[in-house]
This record gives sequence, C-alpha cells and structure tokens, in this order.
Amino acid sequence: MALSPLRLLLGLATLALAGLLSALLYRHGPVQLAEMVVYQLPVDVVYTRDKYTSSLTTFLAWVTATEEEEIIHCYDHPITTSFAPDRTEEEQGNCLGVDPSTGLITRVFSSKGEENKRKGYVLPGLWDGHGHLLQYGEFLHGVDLFGARSKEEVKARIKKYLESRKGEGGVGSRGNWVRGVGWDQGLLREGMPTADWLSDDEELRDKFFMLDRVDVHCTWVSQAVLDLIDIDKLPGGVPGGEIVREPGMGVFCDNAMDIVTGLWPKPNAAQKKKFVGSAMRELNKVGLVGMHDAGVLPRDIDLYEEMVKDKEEWTVRVYAMVECPERNTFCPEVARKVDLEGGWLRVGSVKLFADGALGSWGSAMIDPYSDRPSTSGSLLVNASTLHSLALSWAKAKYQVNIHAIGDLANLHAIDSLATALDDLEVCPYGIPPKMCQQISCRFRIEHAQIIHPDDQARMRELGIIPSIQPTHATSDMAYAEERLGKERIAKEAYRMRSMWDVGPPVLGSDFPVEPPNPFEGVYAAVTRKSPHTGIGPPGWEGGWYKEQEGLSVRQAFDGFTRGPAHAAFWEKKAGVIREGGFADWVVMDEDVLKVGEEEIRFLKVRETWVAGKKVYSRDGEGEPAVEKQTGAKEDL
Repeated sequence: MALSPLRLLLGLATLALAGLLSALLYRHGPVQLAEMVVYQLPVDVVYTRDKYTSSLTTFLAWVTATEEEEIIHCYDHPITTSFAPDRTEEEQGNCLGVDPSTGLITRVFSSKGEENKRKGYVLPGLWDGHGHLLQYGEFLHGVDLFGARSKEEVKARIKKYLESRKGEGGVGSRGNWVRGVGWDQGLLREGMPTADWLSDDEELRDKFFMLDRVDVHCTWVSQAVLDLIDIDKLPGGVPGGEIVREPGMGVFCDNAMDIVTGLWPKPNAAQKKKFVGSAMRELNKVGLVGMHDAGVLPRDIDLYEEMVKDKEEWTVRVYAMVECPERNTFCPEVARKVDLEGGWLRVGSVKLFADGALGSWGSAMIDPYSDRPSTSGSLLVNASTLHSLALSWAKAKYQVNIHAIGDLANLHAIDSLATALDDLEVCPYGIPPKMCQQISCRFRIEHAQIIHPDDQARMRELGIIPSIQPTHATSDMAYAEERLGKERIAKEAYRMRSMWDVGPPVLGSDFPVEPPNPFEGVYAAVTRKSPHTGIGPPGWEGGWYKEQEGLSVRQAFDGFTRGPAHAAFWEKKAGVIREGGFADWVVMDEDVLKVGEEEIRFLKVRETWVAGKKVYSRDGEGEPAVEKQTGAKEDL
C-alpha cells in the first residue's frame, strides 16, 4: 500500500520533533528543559529558535559521528572529573574520548595498558566567574601601575612604556591617549594623584593620559585632557560620582568618569580584536577555558560574535553580561541574546551597578565609614530606579546581575531581585520564588562584599547567587578594618564559607583589577592570605578570618568550575569532565587536591585544552600526535 503524502509529512514532522526533544534533553537535561519551555519560549522566539537549532545540530553531529573520529587521551593518573563534594576517585578513569567534530567528550574510562599514556594530572577546565576581557587586553597593551609606591615610580613606568612604543608614533596624542590601570592612592607615598604630577615633567607634559585606579572606579587624567574640559563649568557634585578636587584636579570617580571617558578616542575594531587575542592567550596560560565577561557593550558583543564566526583567535568560552551604552538603563532596542553553536559565546544576562568601590570610599554603606565619618559612599542609581530596571530586564527574560559592594547597595540589590522574583511575568504559574530563582532566573550579586546579616539571610532564603572574588578580600585586608571597623568586618564583610550553602557561589578575580590566575584565587579563598606574599595582615598571620570564612581546597576549585558553569546555565557542559560535556581540561604536574595549602599559589599549568584542542603548552610544543580510536568502545 502506497504511503500517502500526508502520512509521510506527519512521519517526518514526528521524527523532527523527536530529534529536537532528544537534542534538548541531551544538552539541558529534563529539569532545565522544563523551565525553558515555561520561562523562555513564550518571549525569546528568535533566541530560542537559534539556541535549540544549535542544540539539534550538536546532537545530530554527536550521534552520527563515526567511530574513527573519536580521539583518545590517556594519562598516567586518574582524571579529576569534578570538584563536587560527593565525587570520589573511584568514579574517575584515566582516559577520555573526544569527538573533534563537535569538541565534546564522548566518554571517560579507565585504560589497562601502559602505552601512549601522557604524564600529568587532569582536572576540569577552570572558569573565572567575573572578569573583563577587553579591558584586560587593553591593560596588556597599556601602562601597568599595579603596586606603584610613589609619583616618581609612576612616571618611570609611564616613560618606560612610551619608550617601548616609540616606533609607533602618535602615542600620547589627542587621537591616541596613553591608557593604564593599577594606581592606588593608599599605596602612593604622596597620596591622591593630580594632573600636575604629569605636567611637571618635560617628557610627559602635553601628552594625553587616562589612567584607571586599581578598581577601575576612578580615572586619573593629564592636564592635556583637562584642557578639553571647561573646568569652571564643572558641577560642584555628580550624583553617584565624585570629581576629586583636593589636593588638585585630575581624578574622576564612578559616574563622574563619564566627563572624561566621553572625550577618549575609543579603540577601533582591529585594536579590540588584538586586545581580545592577547587576553585569551594569557588566560589560557593559567588554565582558564572560560570566563564571565562582566559588562559588555552591544557593539562589542557584535565584535565577539564576528570573531567566533570568522574563526579568528578565540580560545576562551565567554558568558557575557550586557551593559547598556548608557549605564543603568533598559536598552532592549540594542541588547540581544546570543548562543553560538559549540558553546563559544553566550549572552543572556545584564549587568547593573548599585554603587562604587571600597578603596575610593564609593561603596554605599548603611552607616558612615569608620575612617571618613563624613561620608557613607554613594549609590550609582537610586533604589526605585534599580527596582524598576531589575524588573524590566527580568521580564525580558535576562538573568539580572547587580554590582553591589557596600551593605546599603546589597540591601537595595536584594530588594530589587526579590521584587522581580515576586512578579508573575518573571515567575509564572505560582512557582515559588526560590524555585524560580534556582531553576530559571539565577540572579546574581556581583562582588557581594559587605552584606548586613539580615540581608545574608535573605540571600539564602531566595537562593540569590553571590559572585565573589577571593583576592579582593586579601587585597583589601590591609585597610578594610580601618575603613569599616571591627564589628562590620566580623559580621558583614567578605563572606565565603558562611555563604556556601547558597551554592556553590561563583568565584572569579575581576581581572584586570586582580591577576586572572585562578590558583591565586583558590589560595586566597582557602588560606585568606595574600597570594603574592603568603602572609596575612598584622594579627592575622595565620589567615584573615580563615577559621570563620576560609574554604576547603575542593570547595574553592568547585567555585572556579561548577559554580560559574551553573550560573551560566552550562551545568553538565562546563566545569566538569563527562560524556556530552565540553572537551575542556587542564593538565597539571601535581594533584591539586593533595598539594599543601601553601603550594597552591605556586602551581603552574602544564597544558590547557579547549574543545579538544591544545591551546597552551608550558613547553611551547605543538599539539602532539594523538591516537584515533576505532572499533568497539571498550577499555584499552
């Protein structure tokens, strides 16, 4: 009997739907798939179509891959497949298979043979949960002022930089400002810098400089830049910012930075691509296979997508947070979601800013600063506007991530996210706020640095994810107690262990504010001591509040693997080594779970692999010949 066209059409449609469902289950798992149908599908039609098409393509490529395509990598020690607290070495093999056509792991297994085994200890590829890709690349091509102790040292570093760029011409001109980052008035012998510091040197006079503070919440400019501004017409104050006038002009903080950054000639696309390439090479060197880019303008997301699609130098997976061209606004007309095939770039979150930084007294506090009682810091946006923005972005189905450092800023951030979770458009069908948060929203507070105990309890109650940078704690510990007082430090500041039950929290570095080395971050989280010196502040030589807030080594590595993966909706794909996951791993000389605490900060990466390809080798060797597995998939 002939098959009717209608039956044939229905059969093909059924097959396509079954394939799509299988692809979605393969990629996301049943729980996340269910939340996507409820949460994303009704609103994000184009994004959802592209995302699920990518899932289907990846799945079909995986199931149709021939046996000959699988590449086997075996090592002489068991593979650490996950840093989850319930993982044991008995569950780990010493070999993994990779499908080079998809960049996914096909299996993890044990080999009984001794041939073709490579040396080293394998762990999941590491992630930085909060960094700044373009800014880090720009820093690598700018003036490094980190740790500078005096005006003369700053000028010497600038001159050395200018000498290194001598052949380029035009460096320091109106169209090519000198950029840099890292100064800290707390370290500089002379205190807060001014434009006069640069003008009184003949070699630097008349050049255009814009040099960011260590936390990138203030920028210091030269007299040539000030001459572009009518200083007499500058406002006496800037809401959510500060024009520093004492001991002289030259420094602009937080919202006041717009006055000078608007005059700065922005890098062109070619320069930005160069920055991205430089940054990714450095990140691969320290074992980073992925990062959360905490604030990316829509035009730069376009550039990222172009680089990935053109197969340009792109060796780090990026989960990007949109930042509107005008900070702290709702800009759906220019923001868009992205989820590229292969997991190279995902955009589904937004970055908002509640306050400034602690080092420049810009963090918004409930009570005044202990070392400057005349101020409590400043909010970059008022509470009602933050509430409105969080709700608008949540209704547009974006993950909302709010920068909040001070306890007042964190209070407003938690209020804003709690309001969004109570909205029926955000969490429909009577889904409880915590369940909605854990499954579909995954709202975050970036830094979550100083939080009143009552608000810590609310974060736990709602499951709001803290995104923490352990090296911020060890960098700030030298002055934090003086700035905040003992009571606030003891009860509110730099929580890690006490917030772990939310988790695992997202751990990162905030590079270029801190170095991107995740082993330094792990060391800081575990020992609560400086990874640069190996010591704590006076009176805390054994570790700054280590007994109260220090993490275990496994917890800290979990925060640099599964934590960022979960917060990026990439659980089971990133931060672990498992069948169907991204073929991203790091090879070390030692077992990171068995070295002594004090050795962690000295650990060096041997190799970094992303999508089954070696992107970094400490020995500078090319990708070695690998064994292609044929025949049945059995233990070797």
